[in-house]
Order: sequence, then C-alpha cells, then structure tokens
Amino acid sequence: MSVSILISYIFLGLSLAAPIGPVNSVRLDKGIKNGFWHAWIVGAGSMIADGLFMLFVYLGMVHFLEVPIVQIFLWLFGGFILIYSGIESIIGSNKVQLTVTRKKDSLIKCFLTGFIMSITSPLSILFWLGIYGSVLAKTAQMNGTSQLLVYSCMIFVGLTLWDLFVAALTTGFRKYLNDSSLKVISIISGLSLLGFGGYFAYQGILALFG
Repeated sequence: MSVSILISYIFLGLSLAAPIGPVNSVRLDKGIKNGFWHAWIVGAGSMIADGLFMLFVYLGMVHFLEVPIVQIFLWLFGGFILIYSGIESIIGSNKVQLTVTRKKDSLIKCFLTGFIMSITSPLSILFWLGIYGSVLAKTAQMNGTSQLLVYSCMIFVGLTLWDLFVAALTTGFRKYLNDSSLKVISIISGLSLLGFGGYFAYQGILALFG
C-alpha cells in the first residue's frame, strides 16, 4: 500500500470538507462566539453524519435515499432546520458579547446542530452519493476492493483534520474581535443559513407539488 496514495485520500477528505456550506458557517459562528471546543463539536456532529452517509454508500444502502418521499422529507426538514437556525442566529446577535462571563451554548446543542444539519441536508446526501460513490468505484477499479475500507478511513482523517483546523482558526480570530464584530458575524451567519434553508425548502416544495 503506497503512502502517497493514503496521503492523497487524506487530502481528498480535506477538500470535501472545505467548501463553505451551512455546517462550516455554523462552525465558524460557534467557534468565534464560544471557543475551540464548540467549533470542534459542531464539526464532530457533522462528521458522524458524514460517516453514516459513507457507510450507506459502502454497504450499498443508497437506494433508500433515492425514494421520492424520503427526498422530499429531507429537503423540507433540512430547510426548516436551517431557517430556524438562521433566525435564531440573527435574533440572538444583539445578545452576543465577547466576555468570559456570558453564558455559552452547550456542547450537546452544538453537537446536535452539526449532526442534524448534515444528516438532513440533501446537498450532503447528493454530495456523498456522487463524490464518495465515484471514489469507491474508481478505487475498486484501480486497486481492487481489499483496501476500500482503509482508503475510506483516510478520507475521514481528512475530515477530522479540517475540523481541527477550523476550530483552531476561530479560536485565533477571537483575539481580534469585539462585541460589534461578533454581532455582524452572527447576522452574516444567520443570513447564510436562511439562504441555504430557503433553497432547500424551495426544492422540497417543487418536488412535492411539481
């Protein structure tokens, strides 16, 4: 087994996690407001959802996700979760303060936010079905099926490294922020979530009535 191939799959995991989306928006928001562990735990929840998607694809259980009623539910429920989170972020922006005495979000709440956002996101599902499915097919064709699990673990290592990187990055940002800039970040994050949520809900309504 080539070390360079293993490293390439780690970089693949990093590249899969890096694009800005709902989870990364929340991860940045929670980390800047609350610190390293809150950003990390959002990513941990998201990674568990990603791991489940990878398992579904690996075990060939993707046909369940192709059922129309399941897709409609995921579009609408995912849209609801994002819109709710966006509104909460915007409304709560006036209460944000960069002080050690303020009440932080609980780690369990941050974990569930990351997990639910990922597990109900149709974009995540389509992403993993398309990207990870094609990676498995290509890997099996080039290297056989015996190492598929190892290469899959390397992708997950890449996801973990990205989570640690973002958590550390947000912790560093906190040193240069004040209460006003935190409010702006909270509002921008909320608007981002509203945008994604509106798109999900729109697609769900189209699928339901179209």
